[in-house]
Amino acid sequence: MKLGFLTVCLAEVDLSDVARWAADRGFDALEVGGWPATDHRDHIRVDRFDQAECERVREIFDETGLTLSSIAYYENNLHPSDRERVNDHVRKCVDAAVALECPTVGTFVGRDPGLSVAANMKLAEAVFEPLVEYAGGRGVTIVIENCLMKSWHPDGYPGNLAYSPELWEWMFTLGLKLNYDPSHLVGLGIDPVTAIVPYISEIAHVQAKDTQILPGKIERYGFYGPVTGEKGWYRFRVPGLGEVDWARLIDTLYEGGYDGVVSVEHEDPVWSGNTARVQAGLGIAHRTLRELVMG
Repeated sequence: MKLGFLTVCLAEVDLSDVARWAADRGFDALEVGGWPATDHRDHIRVDRFDQAECERVREIFDETGLTLSSIAYYENNLHPSDRERVNDHVRKCVDAAVALECPTVGTFVGRDPGLSVAANMKLAEAVFEPLVEYAGGRGVTIVIENCLMKSWHPDGYPGNLAYSPELWEWMFTLGLKLNYDPSHLVGLGIDPVTAIVPYISEIAHVQAKDTQILPGKIERYGFYGPVTGEKGWYRFRVPGLGEVDWARLIDTLYEGGYDGVVSVEHEDPVWSGNTARVQAGLGIAHRTLRELVMG
């Protein structure tokens, strides 16, 4: 395995500086943001990807010796009005991944909140068949993170149909693979280690994020969380500051044959606010995972 992180937590820093810092601190890989230029998470300029951009990114990874593990574009591929644009940008990410010899592109299934789950599943089958064919024909795997994306639904229900093992099994029939993030299972009452044992062969990428349960909050809101704008009963942390048993999780991945990248996704509100604090948070994650993730 290799240890990396998702670059969007340092969106204000140029990719070359992010990569040099990562290599100097002992990381092995980067999962790089590939959102459109109108979004600040465009460390790879996918929507203006030409030979110069390809050479710029290749040079950064050649100089630092890092691995480009995935191009990240996590948006709603089933959006009721923006679906075509999102799907088109996924294709652009695939094209960039081919040029950069990057094995995966990460995104969300998403959801149309005006439709039932069953109707969304049928819609997803129609949407992802051509996307998977497009990527697969070019040697790229589309991976889906199992994030709930409750903010995409007006009532706070899951807005990304990839949040449970039941839905993973359906996803795999579409030719999609899993970008596994254990943090999201903690808030569902699912053991993040036991849950993956049957599915390790379908995991093409791993994101490392932790979840901290906040004392006394679930007694107020219940399992489904608040119906107002208040914060819920858990929050995301960098690995080592939450409930996930990382030693057990990494060991289970090794035992199941996973040998890819474990990429820290930094969404920790404590270790955020400026570049130095984010880097400190990434340092905590590195100290937690480095002795477990050995190449």
